[in-house]
Amino acid sequence: MITGLAVFLLVLAFMAMGVPVAFAFLAANLLGAWILVGDWFGPLQVVDNSTSLITSFTLVAVPMFVFMGALLFHSGLALRVFDALETLFGRLPARLSYITVAGGSTFSTLTGSTMANTAMLGSLMIPEMTRRGYAPHMSIGPIIGTGGLAMLIPPSSLGVLLGSLAGLNIGALLIAGILPGLVLAVGYSLVIYLQARLNPASAPSYGVQRVPVKRRVQLVVFNIMPLGLVVFCVVGFIVLGWATPSEAAAFGALSVAALAAFSRKLSVRALRASLASTVRISGMVFLLILSSSVFSQLMAFSGASTAVVEWSIALEAGPYAKLLLMFALMLVLGMFMDQLSIMLLTIPVFFPLATLMGFDPIWFGVVVLLALEMSLTTPPFGLLLFLMQSVAPKGTTLGQVIRAALPYLACDALLLGVLILFPAITLR
Repeated sequence: MITGLAVFLLVLAFMAMGVPVAFAFLAANLLGAWILVGDWFGPLQVVDNSTSLITSFTLVAVPMFVFMGALLFHSGLALRVFDALETLFGRLPARLSYITVAGGSTFSTLTGSTMANTAMLGSLMIPEMTRRGYAPHMSIGPIIGTGGLAMLIPPSSLGVLLGSLAGLNIGALLIAGILPGLVLAVGYSLVIYLQARLNPASAPSYGVQRVPVKRRVQLVVFNIMPLGLVVFCVVGFIVLGWATPSEAAAFGALSVAALAAFSRKLSVRALRASLASTVRISGMVFLLILSSSVFSQLMAFSGASTAVVEWSIALEAGPYAKLLLMFALMLVLGMFMDQLSIMLLTIPVFFPLATLMGFDPIWFGVVVLLALEMSLTTPPFGLLLFLMQSVAPKGTTLGQVIRAALPYLACDALLLGVLILFPAITLR
């Protein structure tokens, strides 16, 4: 127990000193294993046991989904979809806000990095929306909101990662996030509608050139439908049980590459940039998974996990009170950690505890995904808030970013209530 607590504090100390998360976990846990066993047999045994996790076939989906998102961005296919949607929406008030939620969520699900996608969307959409007179909350808010959908709606790279770390059925977890994600999308759209309705000046309409029906059909058929069909097939194959998440991800990656080649967008430069991004992100993810496995084993060997579970069981509180306590802890951790770091720290303890309390593991996985996203946008120190301020126009204050995020954070909180009251929403 003492060794496990010491390792936990050592990890936090390393992270405070600026050591990368994966290396902080790995170094602290290997040191703890050496102390616990007394020689080098401990670290070697722990690492040997952990290699089976990162060689699991289910994790093939992670680099495939990341490659899909990277190639969509670097080939320019993503921008084609944004441009087509803007043309089709015509004079619809706040149409760029709706486009940001829809398009940003799609690409966030594929890359699995909310922070990276927030930076990309912020630099891409905010200047254009500001130029067209959108108020800060109408441009910043939807971009922050896209992360919540990205965590839930498949294909979700972070969903695959969570399922692998927690030992869940990945296909079932991805399917479970569909309906909650759609509910959240409706909530976000309602927020945009009400804001534009109550204050039309916050998203002024502007003149657009009339587009003939023939041109509209062409935009749908050639710019939107092919990409939509790829995403539909990837999700549909998983839902219908025709393919595992890894097989569906491979199909999606191949389809996007073929689509880029057919559209004459598959240049050597785009392919090189996509592969480099995939290797960089996937390498980080796999190293984090290895570190998490070492951490989980060390917590079990030291008795720390058992002690925490026993303490939680003895705590005089109902299951849902303990659930909210775990949820609150993840919100606090989100003030100074990213999503992967929070997962590494909490999954080894939270999932065994949730199982003992009688919660369905898949349902609890959806709750954890929602908590992870909310943790990054919780005022006043959510990491996503500071990132959003850094990519927003010069002069944007943190207060403006927080005010823009609050309505979307409220939607997330309402979804948590819906999940608790109606657990069947996860299709379980």
